[in-house]
Amino acid sequence: MKIVFTKTALVLLAAGALISGCAKHQQSEKTGIPYNDRNNGGYVKFRQTHPAPGPGMVAIEGGTFVLGGSADQDVAYDYNNVRRRVTIPSFYMDDTEVSNQDWLDYLHWISIAYPNDHEYYYDALPDTLVWRRPLSYNEPYVDNYLRHPAFQDYPVVGVSWDQAQDYCRFRTDRANEYILEQKGMLATVKDNKGKNNNQETFNTDMYLNGQVRGAGIDGKKMLPDLSPNAKGKAVRPARMEDGILKQAYRLPTEAEWEYAALALAGNTQFENINDGKIYPWNGLGVRSPKRKTRGLILANFKRGEGDNAGVGGYLNDKADITAPVRSYPPNDFGLYNMAGNVNEWVQDTYRQTSFDEVEDFNPFRGNEYTNKRLADPTKGIYAKDKYGRPIYDPATSGKKLKYSEIIAQQQQTDSIKKAAQAAPKDALAGKAYNPDQRGFADTVNAALYGTTTLVNDHSKVYKGGSWNDLAFWLNPATRRFMDEDNASAEVGFRCAMDMVGAAEMNPNGKPHFSVKKPKKFVAK
Repeated sequence: MKIVFTKTALVLLAAGALISGCAKHQQSEKTGIPYNDRNNGGYVKFRQTHPAPGPGMVAIEGGTFVLGGSADQDVAYDYNNVRRRVTIPSFYMDDTEVSNQDWLDYLHWISIAYPNDHEYYYDALPDTLVWRRPLSYNEPYVDNYLRHPAFQDYPVVGVSWDQAQDYCRFRTDRANEYILEQKGMLATVKDNKGKNNNQETFNTDMYLNGQVRGAGIDGKKMLPDLSPNAKGKAVRPARMEDGILKQAYRLPTEAEWEYAALALAGNTQFENINDGKIYPWNGLGVRSPKRKTRGLILANFKRGEGDNAGVGGYLNDKADITAPVRSYPPNDFGLYNMAGNVNEWVQDTYRQTSFDEVEDFNPFRGNEYTNKRLADPTKGIYAKDKYGRPIYDPATSGKKLKYSEIIAQQQQTDSIKKAAQAAPKDALAGKAYNPDQRGFADTVNAALYGTTTLVNDHSKVYKGGSWNDLAFWLNPATRRFMDEDNASAEVGFRCAMDMVGAAEMNPNGKPHFSVKKPKKFVAK
């Protein structure tokens, strides 16, 4: 059946499908032109929202704290956590570590979406061989830890930093795809058997660029931005301005992780921190001071040499290896196991001197700036890999290029690019732009890797202590590193997400300045 829309209907559908909750006929403060007026060609102002966290996440209100400040001694003599006051913006974070069940969901999706792509599935499998020790009988964990239902709520281990990045991308796309499906805004083409007939799976970036179902195919948008949803009703695709789609899931930065683990917000009154912490809980010890739980150990760690569990009949931390992700009391942000159970990957590239060198605001070391490759620069169509995801290339400039410069770059052949790179550069042109900032301002020599140092741009930080670590490593300021493609039975991860909008989480009951609304403009 062919659907025919009148001009008025097209304007209403294209401009007003997601703004029904907005006040009608608000005006631009600078031009006086009314928004959301059906007679005004879709001049749209979207409802201002403070987005909720993604599934499984809690809000972490940011602020200033002393990075490395909870460490009162440097037992390992690494000198890698020099104290530094920094500011962390508000963000969202998983309240638990990613569990085996979460990872099995990921593997199940791959097997359904790409049943014949054995490489994709195999590369996503955790390395269960991390349990093996030459002089220890750990084969039951090799065989059972990931898949047996007895361990389904335990943190996934054997996952490399690279695999964690892939999981974050998967989680972003599945969460946004589900949101759009629930709102009836995602068109799905199905075959006669009711199966999804799209050759490529949903990708958030491609969707926002109009290159997946519900937004046209391969950039050929269905004018005027309309496509049938699963019920056959014509809707326009969602936009970033709608505030519906979630920000990308990612690993937390090292500073974010340490800030969230300390949770000093629970010890703060009028910007005064009453008591410092050396663990995610108050006090100098690792046992509960409360009457009902007095003496119970507050995290899963190794109490001493050869003591991973305590004495049979009264196990000290109720675990031998890992424990379920919701074990032990959460910290003041509501986060579980920010000390013990498993160490956790963070986003940062390791350098011994990072705490001395990072910025004061939102410190992070590990930037690798990229651009999405364009398949057709004149139409703004992204190139994509075999899974329908954008292809990322190293950024070519630290500033916005002119449109003509982008077109010229994309139209160059590889041979021309190589010739241009080999040609002598103008002495006045300055240093070539470097999109890889992982080693910014340091003197690490890649040629010495494996000879005098194990640190290079692929060395990633992990924090938090594990079931097999002593209490020293439970301190949030401690830091260690491992190569990004390595894995361990003592390292897992949790995800974070950017928060957009106001930084204050709970404004109720707090003093604020009054803000007057702008005067309404009346044309005379």
